[in-house]
Amino acid sequence: MPHAPFRADQVGSLLRPKEVAEARARHEAGELGARELAAIEDRAIEALISKQQAVGLRAVTDGELRRENWALDFLSGLGGTRVVEKEVAAALRGGKMHGARTMKVTTVVGKIHFGGHRLLEHFRFLKAHTKATAKMTIPSPTMLISASRDWREVVDRTVYPDIHALYHDLALAYRAAIRAFYDAGCRYLQLDDVNLAYLCDADMRQKLQARGDDPQEVLDSWVRTLSTALAERPADLAVTTHICRGNFRSTWFAQGGYEAIAEALFNRLPYDGYFLEYDSERAGGFEPLRFVPKGNKRVVLGLVTTKTGGLEDKHLIRERIEAASRFVSLDQLCLSPQCGFASTHEGNDISEAQQWAKLEEIVELSREIWRDA
Repeated sequence: MPHAPFRADQVGSLLRPKEVAEARARHEAGELGARELAAIEDRAIEALISKQQAVGLRAVTDGELRRENWALDFLSGLGGTRVVEKEVAAALRGGKMHGARTMKVTTVVGKIHFGGHRLLEHFRFLKAHTKATAKMTIPSPTMLISASRDWREVVDRTVYPDIHALYHDLALAYRAAIRAFYDAGCRYLQLDDVNLAYLCDADMRQKLQARGDDPQEVLDSWVRTLSTALAERPADLAVTTHICRGNFRSTWFAQGGYEAIAEALFNRLPYDGYFLEYDSERAGGFEPLRFVPKGNKRVVLGLVTTKTGGLEDKHLIRERIEAASRFVSLDQLCLSPQCGFASTHEGNDISEAQQWAKLEEIVELSREIWRDA
């Protein structure tokens, strides 16, 4: 019986259709009410669900169509947080964005807790409109404090003078959130994580050390936080993670292979599957996959890029899957895009037609390679 993650899978976000982008702009300008915007989003999500099912995906998402940002929309809904605008130096690479820019940042102003969340309704709508597996994506708890930013700058030190106390409360908040999604009918949950990829980048590790933080201690803290958050998850809830080096409008933030985090990632974190970015040399080789324990854990190879529109050579993808299978059994491998197609509402520099062509290719290839696809 097929189980998540599936042989042909997807990370989660999809390009916003034109009508949704236009409706969002009108809503922000005060020209369209919240109810009217939601109705437009509903219709677009139903169409996306049908398209995903027609392509042959066993797990479907709502494309994160209602979100402004893959992480902000969830994190800002936790108790004890506040969103502020900050000017930050652009660390984006591989695109046309340079210099400082203003962005929304989640700050901690009170004790972190979970008291319900509007994304639960997003999931309920998805589940009610598909017979496929409804997949929910939320940011990893580690993302509340980005490794690219000093935690002391975004946390009220009178509330949390110590980062470990913050992580403890955060883990318990996520434990409650996971139970809430499960009670809403979710059986496939994904925690998206950019921070772990940052620890693979030598420059970012050096910046951590320069501000007085030890990268290994940071990693250990994240492992404890994630393990605590997942400690009481139901046995029939599949939980995966997606490790990404940045995906804002086809740009990227970090580089470096998985060696620095591989042992902890695969052996100390209780995930069922790992969506790993492998579409470029920035991700390094497949050697870290030797740490994947034999058994039911699956590695989803992100060999199909969402940053550019060109369709990958199927022969080369097959060769790369074969190369990965030298370090972990082919039976434990799956295939997906390297990331979502729209981590933010702007989306990547790729067309909708190219998006669907890539997903179709992934399904076709998986059926050729695995009998249970």
